[in-house]
Amino acid sequence: MPRKALLEKQRKPKKFSVREYNRCQRCGRAHGYYRKFGVCRICLRDLAHEGKIPGVTKASW
Repeated sequence: MPRKALLEKQRKPKKFSVREYNRCQRCGRAHGYYRKFGVCRICLRDLAHEGKIPGVTKASW
């Protein structure tokens, strides 16, 4: 869980657009973010495993 200070820092408008970054909507993780789904890689895997993302299945071989 990210600190509240980091979440507030991310919400503030940046002086330059290049400094903006995305955070996972579920856990707040900043790295490993998938834009298409709006979540990080760890949450994406959990949601895919639970079958909550339509059209995405967890691979097992």
